[in-house]
Amino acid sequence: MATSEKVVRQSVSLPARLARRVRTLAEKSRTSTNRVLVDLIETGIESKEAEKSKFLDLADQLSATSDPVERKRIKEILARMTFGE
Repeated sequence: MATSEKVVRQSVSLPARLARRVRTLAEKSRTSTNRVLVDLIETGIESKEAEKSKFLDLADQLSATSDPVERKRIKEILARMTFGE
């Protein structure tokens, strides 16, 4: 988070177990719980965006390939990404 960004105060309720984990991470890294939460949220958003990008790339590969073996492999990967293992 850049210092020039506008900061918005947001209230979030966390389960007690999760709040303890966040506090522990903050203590270990000698930073605030707020900073830990911001880092975790940014990492989570980046992860979701990367997952979406990978899914779309695979969908493009599926539409571009005519090899039946490759199509089957890509379909299996997409199915795992969509429905889990």
